[in-house]
Amino acid sequence: MGARAGIVVTGTEVLTGRVVDRNGPWLSDRLRELGVDLETIIIVGDRAQDMEHALSFLAGEGCDLIVTSGGLGPTADDLTAEVVGRFQGREMTMDDALRGRIAKILEGIARRWPHIDLEALEEGNRKQATIPAGATILEPVGTAPGLVVTPSGGSTTPAVVVLPGPPRELQGMWPAALITDAFRLAIKDHTEYRQAMLRMFGIPESEIAETLRRAHDAGIAIDELEITTCLRRGEVEVVTRYEPPAQATYERFATFVRERHAATLFSDDGTSIDDQVAALLRRAPARTVALAESCTGGLLSARLTDLPGSSAYVRGGAVVYSNEAKSDLVSVDPALIGEFGAVSVEVARALADGAIERFGADVGVGITGIAGPDGGTEDKPVGTVCFSVAERDGPRIDRRAHLPGSRGDVRDRSTTVAMHLLRRLLLGLGDLPTM
Repeated sequence: MGARAGIVVTGTEVLTGRVVDRNGPWLSDRLRELGVDLETIIIVGDRAQDMEHALSFLAGEGCDLIVTSGGLGPTADDLTAEVVGRFQGREMTMDDALRGRIAKILEGIARRWPHIDLEALEEGNRKQATIPAGATILEPVGTAPGLVVTPSGGSTTPAVVVLPGPPRELQGMWPAALITDAFRLAIKDHTEYRQAMLRMFGIPESEIAETLRRAHDAGIAIDELEITTCLRRGEVEVVTRYEPPAQATYERFATFVRERHAATLFSDDGTSIDDQVAALLRRAPARTVALAESCTGGLLSARLTDLPGSSAYVRGGAVVYSNEAKSDLVSVDPALIGEFGAVSVEVARALADGAIERFGADVGVGITGIAGPDGGTEDKPVGTVCFSVAERDGPRIDRRAHLPGSRGDVRDRSTTVAMHLLRRLLLGLGDLPTM
C-alpha cells in the first residue's frame, strides 16, 4: 500500500455548519495529485480531547501523514499547536525569532486599527509564537504560522502538518509544507493516481448503477477502478480514480458509458456545462446572450458571469419577478400573462424575446416558475418551471419542467436546465431528452 494521509478540520463553527468546510476538499485534491491516498476527513470542534482522539484514530489507521486546518489563532479556543505538540511528545516553547516576525505583521494591523487593544495583540502574538519544540515553521500568510511536527524520541506516530483555517492562508502556505524534509519523507511511498470525470444530464443516478452492472457483465474489470457517482445541481457525475496499470480498463469503461448514454452524456473530459456554454458563445461566429429571469432571481446571470472574460458575451440580464416588471422591463404583453399565466411557456418565450431586444443580444433566455414553498396549483404545482432559449430570428427551444426539491433546489436546478438548453441551442441539437 502506498502513502496514506488523514485530514483533521478543527473549529466548532465548521462542526455546527455555520461555516462550510472548504479546506478538507481542497486538501483532498492536492493529496491525490501527489499520489497520496486519503484515509478520511474528520471535523472536530474546538475541544482538545476531540482533536486528540482524531489524531490517535488516524495514527491507528496507519496514516503516514496527518494534515490539520484551523485552531492557530490568538484566542483561547485555538488549541491545535498545543494538542499536536502533546500528541508528538514535544514541549511547547516560545520561539523569539518567530515572535519578532509576527510582531512586524501585527504592526500593520495596529496602524489600521488605532483603537485596538495593544496588550491583547501582544498576548496573541506570544500565543502564536509558542510552538512544539523542534517543529519546522511555515511562515505566516496571515498572522498565524504553520508547522510541520514530527514525533520525538523514536515514536512512530505520523508527521503532522498544521495549517491555518482561513482558506486563503492555508492554500498560500501549502507549497511551503510540500518542500519540508518531514513532508517528503512521510509521503515517500506515494503512487500515481489518475482521475477522470464523465458528466450526464437528464437521467437518474440509478441508471448509473445499472450501467455498472452491465459493464461488469460485459467483462470489464471495474473492480480495478474506484468509481463514485454523485448527483449535483441536477447532473450525474461519474468520477473514476485509478492507477496507471488500469488505464486500458478505464478506457473500456468510458467507451461503454459513452455508448450506453450517448443521448445524455455531455462531458467526457471533465469540463462543466458552464465552461462549454462559454466556449460556444466565444466560438466563431461569436454570439452574445441576454436573460430575463423570474423565479431564479438573477442566479443564471450570476452563473454566466462567474467565469472570467464573460463580458465578451453576456450583454445583460433583468430580474422580472413581478408581472409589472415583466411588462415594463422586457415588454411582455400583459394580455399574454392574463391568458396563459405568468408561469407558462408562452411567457417564457416572450421573456427570451424581450431580453434579446432590451439588451441587443443574439440569444435570449427566459425563465419563469414556481419555486415554492407556496404558490402551486393542481395544474402548476410547486417546482413547475418554464424555459425558452432563442436566437434572434432563428431557432428556439422551449421546455416546461417539474423540478424536485426545496425552493433553493428548484432555483438552482433551473439554472442548470437553462444552461443545458442554451448549450443545445448553440450546438443545433434541439430539445433535451425527456427528464
